[in-house]
Amino acid sequence: MNIHEHRPHQRWVRFERAGKTGFGTLDGKHVREHRGDMFASPEPTGSVFVLDELKLLTPTQPTKVIALWNNFHALGEKLKLPVPAEPLYLLKAPNSFLAPGEPIRRPLCEGKVVFEGELGIVIGKTCTAVPEDQALGHVFGYTCANDVTVADILNRDASFAQWARAKGFDTFCPMGPAVATGLDPSALTVTTLLDGAARQHYPISDMRFSVQQLVSLISADMTLHPGDVILCGTSVGVGSMKPGSLVEVEVEGIGRLSNRFG
Repeated sequence: MNIHEHRPHQRWVRFERAGKTGFGTLDGKHVREHRGDMFASPEPTGSVFVLDELKLLTPTQPTKVIALWNNFHALGEKLKLPVPAEPLYLLKAPNSFLAPGEPIRRPLCEGKVVFEGELGIVIGKTCTAVPEDQALGHVFGYTCANDVTVADILNRDASFAQWARAKGFDTFCPMGPAVATGLDPSALTVTTLLDGAARQHYPISDMRFSVQQLVSLISADMTLHPGDVILCGTSVGVGSMKPGSLVEVEVEGIGRLSNRFG
């Protein structure tokens, strides 16, 4: 089953308005509100809001965010990393989840803080050990993400690689601005801008493990729930941020995720 053939291209957002949360589809500069479950036959309420009058939230409420390491040929070859036999991944802590437009908080510890622009796979249907040929049927859509990292912490202790800490600080997982359905991930390109200058521009087709493979193999380890996000990993062009830096991650068909550091 190729889910891209029968799910229309829509961009779903979660928002806060007048102290209440809601969700709907982006239509230009407006949001068409829906009710029910975003992942299971949501219905339009008939209400239409001006986008600029809404506060966007993280596009889903994940039970977990899974982030890939060494999943792009270009970066793996540049860093002379061995080719992984299976997906290499970590978990981003829930306290790191951040909405579009919200500031990335500067850590209280010292160290170089880097951006990593990534594509996020959004799960739409619970799956455990799903076969690869059925995996896309469990994908709702795709979002933009920034896998922020304190690079200096990662290998500071020779006896223990500190992935969870380096990538788990408060606000270190911006996601959004929307979840887009009906896209072919192999045709997408991730662009990361630092203060308006392009620092990353790489194709998703360069992934070592495809979307289908990631969903299938990771779901063999842990059950994936609607709203969970798999960050596909990053490629060349990762760089450090200074206080005040604006980082934007853009994917055509999804939108631009913008967050300022510090």
